[in-house]
Amino acid sequence: MTRATTVRAVLAAVVLLVSLFVTLTMSPRLGLDLQGGTRLVLQAKDSPTAKADRESTDRTVEVLRQRIDALGVAEPTVTRSGEDRVLIELPDVTDPREAAEVLGRTAQLTFHPVLGVPDDAAPDPKPESKPDSEPESEELVLPDESGGRLRLGASDLSGAGVKDARAEFDGQRGAGWSVSLDFRDDASRDWTRLTGEAACHPPQDERRRVAIVLDEKVISSPQVSPSVTCGAGLPSGTTQITGSFSADEAKNLALLIKGGALPVPVEVVEQRTVGPTLGAEAISASARAAVIGAGLTALFITFVYRLFGGLAALALAGYTLISYAALVALGVTLTLPGLAGFVLAIGMAVDANVLAFERAREEYASRSGRTSRPLRSALAAGFRNARTAVVDSNVTTLLAAGLLFGLGSGPVKGFGVTLAIGVLVSMFSALVIARALTELAAGSRFVTDFPGVNGIGLRGRVRTYLTRRAPQLFRRSRRWLGVSTVVVALAVLGVALRGLNLGVEFTGGRLMEYSTSRPVGIDTARTALADAGFADAEVTTAGERELSVRTGDTGDRAEAAIRDALSAEGGATTKVRDDLIGPSLGDELRRHALIALGIAVGAQLLYLAVRFRWSFAVASVTAMVHDVVILVGVFAWLGRPIDGIFLAALLTVIGYSVNDSVVVFDRVRELWARRPGGPLLPAARAAVLQTVPRTVNTGMGALFILTALAVLGGDSLRDFALALLIGICVGTYSSVFTAVPVALEMESRRKDSGPTGQRQRPKPGRGRPADNGARV
Repeated sequence: MTRATTVRAVLAAVVLLVSLFVTLTMSPRLGLDLQGGTRLVLQAKDSPTAKADRESTDRTVEVLRQRIDALGVAEPTVTRSGEDRVLIELPDVTDPREAAEVLGRTAQLTFHPVLGVPDDAAPDPKPESKPDSEPESEELVLPDESGGRLRLGASDLSGAGVKDARAEFDGQRGAGWSVSLDFRDDASRDWTRLTGEAACHPPQDERRRVAIVLDEKVISSPQVSPSVTCGAGLPSGTTQITGSFSADEAKNLALLIKGGALPVPVEVVEQRTVGPTLGAEAISASARAAVIGAGLTALFITFVYRLFGGLAALALAGYTLISYAALVALGVTLTLPGLAGFVLAIGMAVDANVLAFERAREEYASRSGRTSRPLRSALAAGFRNARTAVVDSNVTTLLAAGLLFGLGSGPVKGFGVTLAIGVLVSMFSALVIARALTELAAGSRFVTDFPGVNGIGLRGRVRTYLTRRAPQLFRRSRRWLGVSTVVVALAVLGVALRGLNLGVEFTGGRLMEYSTSRPVGIDTARTALADAGFADAEVTTAGERELSVRTGDTGDRAEAAIRDALSAEGGATTKVRDDLIGPSLGDELRRHALIALGIAVGAQLLYLAVRFRWSFAVASVTAMVHDVVILVGVFAWLGRPIDGIFLAALLTVIGYSVNDSVVVFDRVRELWARRPGGPLLPAARAAVLQTVPRTVNTGMGALFILTALAVLGGDSLRDFALALLIGICVGTYSSVFTAVPVALEMESRRKDSGPTGQRQRPKPGRGRPADNGARV
């Protein structure tokens, strides 16, 4: 056993033990669909400066969403209810009263010059050459942090000028917790002017202080340092709020300031605990589907790669444990679609193992008979040669995940976290755990001497078939592009003719609450509404005889049908509430999501252009857009809802599409670099044929899980699984028959059709085959 293998084995064991400890000692944070949570209804009120109307309430929704994100609740539901109410549902909130207090604060932050104290009758000493004094403005008398009162001047610097706010602890100087503020450019100049005017007064003078006011209360009024001269001010654009804060107080204050002020005051008019939107039956069905799908994937990978496939399945079990522990440790909110995506990631995480094993099979075929230990050499070369494809495909996904987390909010931010964890852990599972297990097994003479046992010595059925047929792909690449164009046109036609069936998250709808004379289980209620034609309705319980139904903007006849369906199960049913609600995925959230997605695509394009060529980068992104348009078009033709679950599936398809194209182009780059100046077509054809076994095996691993989720997972996961089934099938096609023809067409228009730069040639001594790359 080599030293590198020992290091990998020890590292894998340590990470697995830590993950097991986290799993056994920490509880997951479950979403509204799995556990329920707290429902708050906030009433917007008129203020002297703003009226509580639909526009101000919509702005209040966005500010509250930012505050909730800062509280660490990654999957909340925040919608406008009626004209002046906000409905908030928080999963797994341990202290709803604290949450209500933070969410309900107006957070109007302003900065004022201190004029003195109200009972100070002494004449004010003259400041030393105060520059450009402004005319006297309206004064304000407010209580300060010590219990007294201060006379304050008017301010033109508010919390809107704060770029960032964060809680910090200074234990060395005994300052405790404070809140540091960073100002924007214009606000920074206002801060410099304000502190420069205060510095014109003598030290210890009240007027040398600057008052920081939150919701008409002075929370801090620090003195400007004696080192600051009159008129110069503090040029740094930062300041610090101190005031004997506790850790929670400092963090809450920071998130209030950073999230922005509410346009109108709000008060909590209702607070209750609600049950999960999915019943025990739906959750159990989804769990069974996930277990069966993951088991079939493990059996498939074991069947294809024999012993090494079984070891890869063990590595996938380790992937599951590490990913779950990371999600729990980071406090990520787990929803049913999120868990389904997590299970799907198990099937997709096998991709790195498949890449390495297929490269090892190629190496074994070329090295057999030339070395006394072809298995270990082939296995090491397989992992080494697959590393670039694994890294490049996962880095592009990490770029997208990071941008979705940094620029998105709500469910988009949560998806970015889950995606990043899945990518990082899958790389660790394949390159550390699986490699350590297979290298340990390869040291056995029995495993080495029997290729049928280890799985690497077998050629594989797909590879054998392609070797016999040797199809001459892409002789007419424009025909493939024509087929893709026709399919995309049909998808666009479906959107134009049928339209998109946007869900309640995008359009808003109606929230109705009912009281029944008999207890009604949530599974029973969901089934009754589905039978009545409301399969997409979301149902929650707030007690044994209280049900909430959230659905599209239905008319009176539809509402009567809903009430009749509930009456058949719960006896006499009375409607106690009926409100029109706004979209939970509002305009600002959708705009931020689109911006994050656009920047992510641009970052991927740039990364691929640097790592490969512009033609390969454009081809990969073109294939991704092709997949997205077709998926949306199919859902339009089928009339299936475009909702938050579909959004999660769409983002997953985007990652899968780019991953698939990168694997193909990584092999194209390798083969083309062996013949500098030669045509691209032979290298592209050989690369596609060599990567087809990987594509088929990886796709099959994901299809087992998705089929199980679609058939056994129930209504809650059927659309999610359907979207991913379509996306993976279309993505597999486009990575070969859309991306490669686009690259061929672009390169055919270039005068220099050979690879450029030493960067694209394989480095010597890397164990790559020395032939012309035509082997399949």
